[in-house]
Amino acid sequence: MASLRTLIKRIANPLLKTGLKFYYRKSRTYKYKEISVIVHPDVFPPHLTFSTKILLDFIDTLDLKEKNVLELGCGSGIISLFANKKGANVIASDINETALEYLQKASIENNLPITCIHSNLFENLTKFSFDYIIINPPYYPKNPKSVKEQAWFCGTDFNYFKNLFEQLSNRLNDRNVFMILSIDCDLKKIKNLANSNNLKLISIFEKKVYGELNFIFKIQIKDINL
Repeated sequence: MASLRTLIKRIANPLLKTGLKFYYRKSRTYKYKEISVIVHPDVFPPHLTFSTKILLDFIDTLDLKEKNVLELGCGSGIISLFANKKGANVIASDINETALEYLQKASIENNLPITCIHSNLFENLTKFSFDYIIINPPYYPKNPKSVKEQAWFCGTDFNYFKNLFEQLSNRLNDRNVFMILSIDCDLKKIKNLANSNNLKLISIFEKKVYGELNFIFKIQIKDINL
């Protein structure tokens, strides 16, 4: 089934690409539970994708009061804002400065104070520790040609995941690391990369939306029983 969906996506790609380009030719508003953000065309769009909404619903089940939370690769940042609304101290990071600029404005407009940090993965986050890390990663195996494309493409050699897991393996104090992935990505490859860094991906939540199965994984050190 996953192979059929992948084939359909490849066949329809030119049409989808044109349609998405037209839809995102201007900034658009995205809302969740009275929180509103304006999403710039150069920022990952949560409107027509499922992952952001699934993560928001999942976070709604967590007790985040007075917890330190990182949204790694925040994009629109609505997850960060919602985590703050639930009482968390939040840092939102991204490699896309436009995303951070718009998120800072949304933080003020929603009266939900968060800290925005420009960072490539944990590059500028080494001095912080977190109770929760939320990741909605790029997973299509293609080399990104721009900052905007880095929200979608992890590199033909899966460099994003290689770097992510290498850096996570050294952050032993971060016990609650959650990442969402779709059945349409190369789960075996990604799990193998995690394994090579002494990490394991444990599926804790699944949801199918329009035939696409999405997983939320908890990332743990293999030799630690939590």
